[in-house]
Amino acid sequence: MVQVSPQLNSFDDFLAQVDDLEGYYELSYGDLIEMPPESDENLWRAMNLYEALKTCVARSQIRLQGLALAVPGQPKNRYPDLTVLRPEHPEQMKPLKQAAITLDMAPPQLVVEVVSPGPENHRRDYREKRNQYEWRGIPEYWIIDPEQAQVVVLSLKAQGYEETIYSGDVPVESPTFPQWCLTAAAMLALDD
Repeated sequence: MVQVSPQLNSFDDFLAQVDDLEGYYELSYGDLIEMPPESDENLWRAMNLYEALKTCVARSQIRLQGLALAVPGQPKNRYPDLTVLRPEHPEQMKPLKQAAITLDMAPPQLVVEVVSPGPENHRRDYREKRNQYEWRGIPEYWIIDPEQAQVVVLSLKAQGYEETIYSGDVPVESPTFPQWCLTAAAMLALDD
């Protein structure tokens, strides 16, 4: 990861810099940290989920990467692999320079992360992002983990995220989208 200047203090400062940036950056402790590009495998899995989610949600509410999501803590934003917006989000994002969900907007309905190989990526998706998405009040967070061959569904309850782990041909159940009908194996697959 490469650091870029100048020093920024808020997510609004970050959004003001978007036109001057190429690639994806997270704002952490005032610095812009360039994020490495996703692997082809992670992109394919996210695209397969996008196609499957179109049966449950309007296409205009689904975003593949590129959506800056403001979160509490550090870094101040994340770029989920896939996000399901609320119906009002597309209109709220129109005045922004970049597709973004700010802290003054309601949280998205669902955030999905596909875990890249390595312990740092595992820690980031299972701990750091989990905490930030929970603090942000995101009702549902899916962790697609090819190395562990599992899908973790985190559902927000009064005491925090409740975790359910799926693997193999077990159908993944979504509290937010009860019509969801893929198995863990299908969500982990690289083909249609």
